[in-house]
Amino acid sequence: MVWTDVGPYQDITFDKDGDVDPEQRDRLLGVEATDVVLFAHGWNTSPAVAERLYATFFAYFPELVGPGVRLGYAGVVWPSMRFGDEPLPQLPGAALPVAPSTGLDAASRQALAGLFPGHTGTVARLAALLDERPASASAVAEFGRLARRLAEAPAGGLETSCFTDDLPGDEQGPPAVLFEDPLAFSRRLAHALAKVDDGARTGPVPTFGFDPPDGWDGLWRGAKELLRQSTYYAMKRRAGTVGELGLGPLVAQLARSRPALRIHLVGHSQGARLVAFALRGLPDGVRTVKSVTLLQGAFSHYAFAHALPHAAGRSGALRSMEQRVDGPVVACHSHHDTALGTFYPLASGLARDDRSAHHLDGAPGAAPIPFPDPGPRWWAVGHDGFRAAPHAPRLTLADALASGLPRAGCVSVDVSSVVHRGGPPSGAHNDICHPELAQLVVEAGRLGD
Repeated sequence: MVWTDVGPYQDITFDKDGDVDPEQRDRLLGVEATDVVLFAHGWNTSPAVAERLYATFFAYFPELVGPGVRLGYAGVVWPSMRFGDEPLPQLPGAALPVAPSTGLDAASRQALAGLFPGHTGTVARLAALLDERPASASAVAEFGRLARRLAEAPAGGLETSCFTDDLPGDEQGPPAVLFEDPLAFSRRLAHALAKVDDGARTGPVPTFGFDPPDGWDGLWRGAKELLRQSTYYAMKRRAGTVGELGLGPLVAQLARSRPALRIHLVGHSQGARLVAFALRGLPDGVRTVKSVTLLQGAFSHYAFAHALPHAAGRSGALRSMEQRVDGPVVACHSHHDTALGTFYPLASGLARDDRSAHHLDGAPGAAPIPFPDPGPRWWAVGHDGFRAAPHAPRLTLADALASGLPRAGCVSVDVSSVVHRGGPPSGAHNDICHPELAQLVVEAGRLGD
């Protein structure tokens, strides 16, 4: 049970295939409330950090809801991955941010081995390579191949590509994080990390030469980021699986057993993708979801598109899913989020053709290689809001709180005025515990009436 003064509260735990803890489900079905706010944490979060996140965010609600609302709370716990040197959300009692390390700490090794069964040897070799950091292009390439091995979908499992794609499969194409030459991609990430270190928060990574910042040390830092981004991609697939096969059917069961209960879905990062894909798991006609709020959503800004601007006649994976919400679907976005403004498009963009680079020996000082900007086509919804979704207004946070939100459909809210704290590599990606964002959830769900 989460440590919080608000209630009634219930953890809702799912496994990687979307199966829910039956005892927790039954307790949620019996909760005495008119409305339930159900929050899903992001990919780089441990259960302990998720508990503190929920306690902090939910603490704002009692003073915001109207007198006729009896509010219940639920926190989704799903098997995600936390790297030990990733900055924590801005939470009371949380440890101070840890400077990104060059190695793989014990907690991260244990988490990787636990989340990817059968890969203990792979994790051990990854850790050894990061400890040694040899001045060898073949070693960096080996590290990249091993990192991608963790992200492979288990044979015969439910985590298939249909839960990974935010766009049509042939339109999304092979993502760079999994298919681009690992040595070249590590270089790109090394340059992106240097750019974030220099304070250039978001935007395209400019053209660089072959040499990564800080020579081989910089290149190995880029290789470690490749591991982080490969793990992110595996969690992206898992979030879609848990959302569509787990949370969606759970909400449908709530609708059958408690038809008057109003559900408000909130998700952060990959948790935003989880709650969005839960809409695909709802049967037609279920109208118990009254609002969806996506906090720094780590999935394509075209996911809800009815027609892609660069591919006429094609749409996002969640086309028309906003129609399954009896209220608005709100995308909160901030340009201070470097996880989504810099690394998401690099990882999600198409793998480039590296045949021209294969003749190089991989040593710093070789000929320059252009690194093109992947472009706005690959931006995340938490970076710039919804794109190509019909009738999707764009508001500032001040306007949304002062004048209200639309009663239905997609709406983008720029929350950069409050979501702006955080260091590299993720920037303000985790800076979501603000009373203004809780108030936005209340406004979206008409909980203050």
